Amino acid sequence: MVVLGIDPGYAIVGWGVVNYAGNIYRPLGFGAITTDANSNFNDRLGYIYNNMTRLIEKCKPDAMAVEKLYFQNNQKTAINVAQARGVILLAAQQQGVPIFEYTPLQVKTVVTGYGKAKKPQVMEMTRRLLALESVPKPDDTADALAIALCHIQARGTALRKIITKGRYS
Repeated sequence: MVVLGIDPGYAIVGWGVVNYAGNIYRPLGFGAITTDANSNFNDRLGYIYNNMTRLIEKCKPDAMAVEKLYFQNNQKTAINVAQARGVILLAAQQQGVPIFEYTPLQVKTVVTGYGKAKKPQVMEMTRRLLALESVPKPDDTADALAIALCHIQARGTALRKIITKGRYS
């Protein structure tokens, strides 16, 4: 099973591709799609969409796992991230990739066993599960790998059954 994990954003889109076979996790690639803060916002969305489409075509994932949006304060940021997230989901939908969403709480719980784990704990557990020498940078990339791991680990569980009901496809 190949899962593309995505940490959505409009400045940085973290991505990580994880293969799971024979009870072994193997990172196939990870990185970030970054946009120039001085660019027109619509151009930034186009850049994200085009790069996401190329990434999907290259890695041919069986599923895409995306972090659900959660914002407390900044409404403008939330709207911009939601727009970026929309083009990411569109790219997957047009490529026929099933999309699954996970909250930060779900990712923390599945990856570390503790829903209130701090970011460094999630990053370290992600590093260990994938047998990486160091935690990937930027943080958005490590988050994307954690989201992919969450999807892989949640399959067959009650969480996966709940998530599948809300699946886009």
